[in-house]
Amino acid sequence: MTASAADNPDFVKESLLYKEFLAEREEILRHKWIESEKAGHDVGFEKALLDWIIKHRSSWREKRHKETVN
Repeated sequence: MTASAADNPDFVKESLLYKEFLAEREEILRHKWIESEKAGHDVGFEKALLDWIIKHRSSWREKRHKETVN
């Protein structure tokens, strides 16, 4: 019998996909904070998310990829 991911909760936390998700989420929250400060009010997560995806996601991912390759 083989162990599944459900049997080992640390498996998910240690996965590369989960770590990338957390790093991206941190960048989105940072973007939300910056844009909220500029606007003088909370812009909300969804607005910050969409704005970050449109303006910053591809360059952020390229930078992350270059950092992991080197």
